[in-house]
Amino acid sequence: MVTLTDEDFNRLYKYIQTNYGIDLSKKKQLIVSRLSNTLTADGYESFHDFVELILSGRDQESTVSMLNKLTTNYTYFLREKEHFDFLWNTILPEIKKKHAMDKTVYIWSAGCSSGEEPYTIMMYLLEFFGPEASKWDLRILASDISQNILNSAMNPTYGEDSLSKLPPAWQKKYFVKQQDGNYTIAPVIKNNVVFRTFNLMNPIKWKHTFDLIFCRNVMIYFDQPTKDALVKRFYDYTDPNGYLFIGHSEGLNKANCPYKYLMPAIYQKV
Repeated sequence: MVTLTDEDFNRLYKYIQTNYGIDLSKKKQLIVSRLSNTLTADGYESFHDFVELILSGRDQESTVSMLNKLTTNYTYFLREKEHFDFLWNTILPEIKKKHAMDKTVYIWSAGCSSGEEPYTIMMYLLEFFGPEASKWDLRILASDISQNILNSAMNPTYGEDSLSKLPPAWQKKYFVKQQDGNYTIAPVIKNNVVFRTFNLMNPIKWKHTFDLIFCRNVMIYFDQPTKDALVKRFYDYTDPNGYLFIGHSEGLNKANCPYKYLMPAIYQKV
């Protein structure tokens, strides 16, 4: 296993925290365990030259690949189903009434990873609006910092276990089984999700605000000032009476959170 000195660890975690808001100051062992095999395969004998490469900023894709290895969680369709129950029972009826004239729905999946979240959202939209769905402009923006992750989300392959939480009828309706036994997403879902690379540390400059923002199990890696600043940026891009979903293992600072807390992991702009 390649070695990581305290000096290189301090340089690396401070760089990551400054540029990406991710706090790994107490995660030295995690860094070593998740990156050692990759560094060995790439011919590194220690972390030092790798840290030099990252800090130079010359190889952005290596940096993003590193961040993915350090922060990626296991994901699947219909994760944290309570959010989708609230979406179905509360948010979508409100949206249908609110946008009865313009018939537009804007939802952002921030930190979309390999696509399970935005594709699940689109399934709910199509099921809710039913035969009327073709009359609506149903837009899901899905963003992630990694172009490689987005490439896999745009041309996805999912194992059967990833689909297991979905209703069997949805599995048949919205997926195409491949020869190897895995599944890809059906065009009716895929064609309604727009993927964009985006670093959540950057200013938000989308052309419109959102009825709902999903940012789940992303801010768990951020320090508090970074999290507070991001929530404020989300708030500015949330429609009046719109919503923010975060992960159930996360929490927002009640003292300065601009959203109204509704229930665990669900907030509203009022």
